[in-house]
Amino acid sequence: MGQPARRADVLFKALADPSRRKILRLLASGDLPLHRIELEFRMSRPAVLKHIRLLKECLLVRVEKKGRETIHRLDARPLKRLHDWVEALDAFWGRSLLALKHQVEADR
Repeated sequence: MGQPARRADVLFKALADPSRRKILRLLASGDLPLHRIELEFRMSRPAVLKHIRLLKECLLVRVEKKGRETIHRLDARPLKRLHDWVEALDAFWGRSLLALKHQVEADR
């Protein structure tokens, strides 16, 4: 499997989990320290960190130390590539459905 395909697989795996999607939604509102993210979940700190680690691996989350706090920031660039991929499929279906509509109308 090529590198882009592997990145897509990891990205889909990250987005498949509701907890990771929730973390991304939280970070879409702004940068947050770990303790603020933890408050939104009923799970242990190690469990939250495990989710964040996977999001970091697929480059959706960036981490920065500010004093004693670790700040988490959303990096949506990988999502843009995914959006472009889905958009291409959507265009395919749009053309196919339009062709079907024309065929049905022509058969009337």
